[in-house]
Amino acid sequence: MSYFLGKTVWLTGASSGIGLAMAEQLAEAGAHLILTSRRAEVLEQVRSKLAHPEHHQVLTLDLSQPEAAAAQAREALGDQVIDILINNAGVSQRSMILDTDLKVYRQLMEIDYFGVVALTKLVLPRMVERRSGQIVTVSSVAGKVGTKLRSGYNGAKFAVIGFMDSLRAEMHEHGLVVTSILPGFINTAIAHNSLSGDGSALGKEDPDNAGGISAEECARQSLQAIAKGKAEVVVGSGMSKLAPFLQRISPSFVRRMVAKR
Repeated sequence: MSYFLGKTVWLTGASSGIGLAMAEQLAEAGAHLILTSRRAEVLEQVRSKLAHPEHHQVLTLDLSQPEAAAAQAREALGDQVIDILINNAGVSQRSMILDTDLKVYRQLMEIDYFGVVALTKLVLPRMVERRSGQIVTVSSVAGKVGTKLRSGYNGAKFAVIGFMDSLRAEMHEHGLVVTSILPGFINTAIAHNSLSGDGSALGKEDPDNAGGISAEECARQSLQAIAKGKAEVVVGSGMSKLAPFLQRISPSFVRRMVAKR
């Protein structure tokens, strides 16, 4: 974890779940954090409880409006050097396609895909100029394997993995590191906050996520992969971790499996 010592890390989705666990571990490792989510008061509480709170700052953004969020961030950050951007903010979904409004698909794409693109494009020119920096996006196993009830989430996560693959190829000549993190089932409140077919929050637990690894363990494995400069890493346990591998070697088996679940 000495990799993060003294580095400025911009972390979105920092107020809960995997993002909160990352913030705690990064602060312990000596990083200087820019903490982003929609809720300023919660971010301030997070910042005040981190190791060395005076080294961290709060930047409240609503990534459902990516262009506005990027403009606000540009004004707030100015010429501040960002060593690592961790695109962790996101929202999930639990609804059948037949029952899902088009506005829900748009919201998922705005936050989970266009939000990543907007903030990445904001920090990228300075990183290229310095020939130093790392772009990290927390995608999902859902970006490799499509399942029931997550059609919009799957679509956004597939898209962001494609974006990150292209980014990695283009940034190779500039010396930048591009890392995609693919969590499987993680025990967080992601299901509670997931969008239902009409856009309202689901408000209840998902048994799959409830049985997953802790947010703290996910953060630990993710930060290790970031420090090692990994291109892509799957984090989780059981079938959710195996699914991308199975998708490569036996896609017909995976299709039958997800159809029966």
